[in-house]
Amino acid sequence: MGADWLRRMDAFLEMLSAERNAAANTLAAYRRDLEDFAAFASARDRSPETAGQEDIAAFMANLAARSIAASSSARKLSALRQFFRFLVEEGVRDSDPTSGLDSPKQRAPLPKTLSETDVDRILGAAAQEVKASDPDTPACRRALRMHCLVELLYATGLRVSELISLPASAANGERDMLNIRGKGGRERMVPLSGAAKAVLSAHYAARDRNRPSRWLFPAASAAGHLTRQAFARDLKDLCMAAGVDPSAVSPHVLRHAFASHLLAHGADLRALQKLLGHADISTTQIYTHVLEERLKQTVAAHHPLAKDRSRGR
Repeated sequence: MGADWLRRMDAFLEMLSAERNAAANTLAAYRRDLEDFAAFASARDRSPETAGQEDIAAFMANLAARSIAASSSARKLSALRQFFRFLVEEGVRDSDPTSGLDSPKQRAPLPKTLSETDVDRILGAAAQEVKASDPDTPACRRALRMHCLVELLYATGLRVSELISLPASAANGERDMLNIRGKGGRERMVPLSGAAKAVLSAHYAARDRNRPSRWLFPAASAAGHLTRQAFARDLKDLCMAAGVDPSAVSPHVLRHAFASHLLAHGADLRALQKLLGHADISTTQIYTHVLEERLKQTVAAHHPLAKDRSRGR
């Protein structure tokens, strides 16, 4: 790393501090990123001051080969972009070697989900609270309501807003499907499992008949039905009773568990798109990590090259 590089790097960092009021941590990170590139260029017998686009591209490829996170690689490229633009503005260089280079694509964060064991524990705890309550009491009705909520949510993958605003007519008759009006007024049909139908009927039969309501989950709220906040609070309490970390669970996490577990057991992405009510398949593709893992397991279990062939040697 030459003296000219160090002097210009210090001048660049001083500019960031004085003109852009960059924080000390930001300046330290930029210095490390620039020093990382300078060391890479020097190892290739290249001067970092006169680096070309091929040198920057090779540096980015090296970061990927070192399994550096896309977010960290993008930050390093951003530091180089700003530094070389500074050199152009100062008349040190005629062109910016980072122009035309795309930032590393950052993979969307995976949705939080739950193991099948944790879901079983939550559903089991909800059923146990019903059994532990005296029949035809407010406590029993609350327990049945909670059991119905979590069973329906995991069985259907409804959005929490769709779940809490289900009409009372959803429990009429022996329904095998729920007709859901989702985002944008789009309607979809969602099948009900046997367990979900049973608990739905039990909850509906136990509702307080002295307080008729058009909602399946009535409550003393402005909307007339259970609120998202109340459901989320009660779900945390249920998780504590089930021995599941309540900080890791929310109604939306149960929706993610529905999707992830379906894919893990063989469902395809298009079917899941319809069940979740996604307008575009790209939204459903956040779950492709489950499909990728299933494909790996399929290849490992069935492809002849994945099997131990040492016996034939």
